[in-house]
Amino acid sequence: MNLQALTSTAGLRPAVLYLLAAISGALSHLAFAPYDLWPLLPLALAALLHLSQQQSAKVAALAGLSFGFGQFIFGLRWVHVSIAEFGGLPLAASVGLIALLALYLACYPALTLYLLNRYCGGSWLARVLAFPGLWLVAEVLRGKLFTGFPWLWSGYSQVQGPFASLVPIIGVLGVGLLLSLIAACLAALLQQRWRYALPLLALLALPYGVDKQAWLTPTGKQLDVALVQGNIPQSMKWNQEQLWPTLVKYQELSLPHLDADLIVWPEAAVPAPETMVSRFLEQLEQGVNAEGSSLITGIISMDEQRQFYNSLLVLDQANRQLPYSPLDSNRYHKHQLLPIGEFVPLESLLRPIAPLFNLPMSSFARGDAVQPNLTAAGVNIAPAICYEIAFPELVRGAVDERTDVLLTVSNDAWFGASIGPLQHMAIAQMRALELGKPLLRVTNNGVTAVVDPFGQISDRLPQFIDATLRTQVPLYQGQTPFAQFGQWPLYLLALLLIISGMAISHRR
Repeated sequence: MNLQALTSTAGLRPAVLYLLAAISGALSHLAFAPYDLWPLLPLALAALLHLSQQQSAKVAALAGLSFGFGQFIFGLRWVHVSIAEFGGLPLAASVGLIALLALYLACYPALTLYLLNRYCGGSWLARVLAFPGLWLVAEVLRGKLFTGFPWLWSGYSQVQGPFASLVPIIGVLGVGLLLSLIAACLAALLQQRWRYALPLLALLALPYGVDKQAWLTPTGKQLDVALVQGNIPQSMKWNQEQLWPTLVKYQELSLPHLDADLIVWPEAAVPAPETMVSRFLEQLEQGVNAEGSSLITGIISMDEQRQFYNSLLVLDQANRQLPYSPLDSNRYHKHQLLPIGEFVPLESLLRPIAPLFNLPMSSFARGDAVQPNLTAAGVNIAPAICYEIAFPELVRGAVDERTDVLLTVSNDAWFGASIGPLQHMAIAQMRALELGKPLLRVTNNGVTAVVDPFGQISDRLPQFIDATLRTQVPLYQGQTPFAQFGQWPLYLLALLLIISGMAISHRR
């Protein structure tokens, strides 16, 4: 009995095929943080392609749906924590919402497999060429439609993998394309198409010898930072009685570090509208600046039209030669808002249904997509608040040749001790690697860390403690290819691969 007979799926009943696809998808989530078993992703995709080979477009689509559901129901199980603990919904409703989210996200691999089998089923060469292009298009669409949800993009499996060396060149989406191409070659080998062994070996060897430091040069300067992790329980965060105890706690954690160049508090560390605490901010700035330091804090700010923003505020009088003012422009307003958490679509219909749709501070206005860098402690800082760090082009749009540091602040207390905050940390590491900038990540209860320009965590605090991370951050100059060109070359490559695959399939 030959290999093809042993691995044939021709006799599988559709229900068995869908179950195997779902199991493959479920296993693939182990390729991502915190497990980082990266080979599981191309192996799982290869299994999906093998299972759907020679199937109708409809069966292939359902196999893709099963794969995606398995991947997302396990990989995004952390979402359940926030819904169950803070959403005010029964367990059955919470589980149902997570299942609906996973089912929606699974539509993208379903569409990929449908198009692949519908238009590129004529030969394995057509499938090997078209699948990576279709997979990339599906990931791009998932990151853009309905405000976008780029979590678990394939390339994020490479934070600790060998293909991380290619991230500064082609970005996380480009690495995802390479992994899907590897998967297609593996699937072809299962069908005894041995000619794909050589390109497979070439792809596996591609990242070796690429120097992640090739585009960067140390400036010889260092930034002395103090990153404050307050560890405020989410159940207390928006309790008005806890406002001043919270502010006192952040002050006490900062006091021993007033000799640092820069002190950073996390997202919404000041859990009140800026107008309520303006006197406190004025005094805080005076105290911090008197010791030669600067401070950045998350806060709720309001413009002249009385619109509220999830913001970052710089307290650094040296930059403006004037005392603190609510009109100071050295601040950042979050642009990529989180659905339900920060704005509610169709809010007149949804808000009365359940507390989930009426969370504290869920009516924010949106800041501009491109805003000036923050300036503090003599450096230029490209900021991103929480969810925004998952959007490569949004962060890239804030970075130019003058940018010294990336800063992302977050409050992952919504997700407890789940895998969500660890996945979030890995996503932030990818932004540092793509853009070749050191990254400061400051959170309420972890993971608070410093990432070097090569994507590695150089220093961090344990989760779920109140502490301050004091460390020196070396600065670099230079721009990575990704920082200069972004993702558009990948779109052209994906289009070329899809057209080539369709043409070859049609000809044969």
